[in-house]
Amino acid sequence: MSGGPGPASAIAAAVRSGARSAREVVDEHLRVIDQREPEIHAFNLVLAEKARARADEIDRRVAAGDDPGPLAGVPIALKDNLATRGIATTCSSRILEGWQPPYDATVVERLAEAGAIVVGKTNLDEFAMGSSTENSAFGPTRNPHDTSRVPGGSSGGSAAAVAAGFAPLALGSDTGGSIRQPAALCGVVGVKPTYGLVSRYGLVAFASSLDQIGPFAATVADAALLLEVIAGHDPRDATSIPRPVEQLAARLGDGVEGLRVGVVSDLLTEGISRDVVARTRAAADALSAAGAKVEEVSVPAVTLGLSAYYLIAPAEASSNLARFDGVRYGLRVDAPTTNEMMVATRTAGFGDEVKRRIMLGTYALSAGYYDAFYGKAQRVRTLILRDFAAAYERFDVLLSPTSPTTAFALGDKTADPLTMYLNDVCTIPSNLAGHPAMSVPFGAGDDGLPVGVQVMAPALGEVAMLRTGAVLEAALAGQGGAR
Repeated sequence: MSGGPGPASAIAAAVRSGARSAREVVDEHLRVIDQREPEIHAFNLVLAEKARARADEIDRRVAAGDDPGPLAGVPIALKDNLATRGIATTCSSRILEGWQPPYDATVVERLAEAGAIVVGKTNLDEFAMGSSTENSAFGPTRNPHDTSRVPGGSSGGSAAAVAAGFAPLALGSDTGGSIRQPAALCGVVGVKPTYGLVSRYGLVAFASSLDQIGPFAATVADAALLLEVIAGHDPRDATSIPRPVEQLAARLGDGVEGLRVGVVSDLLTEGISRDVVARTRAAADALSAAGAKVEEVSVPAVTLGLSAYYLIAPAEASSNLARFDGVRYGLRVDAPTTNEMMVATRTAGFGDEVKRRIMLGTYALSAGYYDAFYGKAQRVRTLILRDFAAAYERFDVLLSPTSPTTAFALGDKTADPLTMYLNDVCTIPSNLAGHPAMSVPFGAGDDGLPVGVQVMAPALGEVAMLRTGAVLEAALAGQGGAR
């Protein structure tokens, strides 16, 4: 499904050499968007004219003998919670209606410096709160493999854009699995980097201790290339890691000979579909055949991650979303007093899921409940870190399913928030730990829809993680993409 006009690395090489024009590349992708976007709704905003103007600028630079950068002429889609100067940034919420940021997010600046071309802002669950991209104020995104199914969430628009061939690359944000889970359901590669590796400056905050920006791509090599471009220290983000970016793409061919891989037994139990478990075990076998030392491992505290996350994330959200008050920007519903205006604005501007999480978070932080809920959740977070540390003493990377099932039907889980939350059971632990993790497509389930397997690594373990992903990708290709 992600067989668009070619991988990002090939496009960039052709544009930099003058073999292809950036304008030709952009027009090719815009034609694909015109054909399928009405049925998929991956975008909140398609920036066709801006993309063409940017492509012409790239072509002028190439003609003048300049090198526009490693992503020269490559179309990219941006999740609509990344600030873009003078371009609407909505977070798929009515409350940010009409807001055009006066600045670019750091990642957007870095993409521009690398020669990439933004083709649009993608749909998401409102304020990145959801697992299906059905919570958007602008309607749901559909899975390109089966438009009766969800693409996953919250970065469903970005995952669908890559899967449909609208752009070879996209950026999303991942707070509890919002890059990896839609990547799995849409059959593309999705990477959540180590917390602090990529600047969060200009990312509209959901839960500040958990959020990370990361790449979607059709291949592991393209994901590594994009991660190299956006990673690196940023003094405007106090949590940014002050260290140079590692060479990631250059290490992908190193293989997994001798690498120690732990298959997380706690994430292969009840609640995970039989076909997803089978694909995960097949991935473990493929790594073993490639020379890795593969064993099962228990990381007991991962089973507590879901409960801890749904206290910590809403608590941080209730603080972060207090800034949307109708006073400074976005929607304003007038009322006789300031207090009534704020209540009316938030009532009209926030959707049900966002209100639910704000109330959960405010309750968890309230006097008399802080220690019982939020404080206890933070202690569980420490337990998860300890259990991961013990596992990484024995293993270089860990393997698990990414999502408990393949893509489910639109409307299937919207009536029961707890059922929806269970989609994040495999992905949340890495966010709580701050560790990198990625989803790699590894065949199909019994319904013929994509299955993703998750590769996890310790903090700053991206090289081993991406090497493992590259081997899985090659193994699947060697099997002809079969189940």
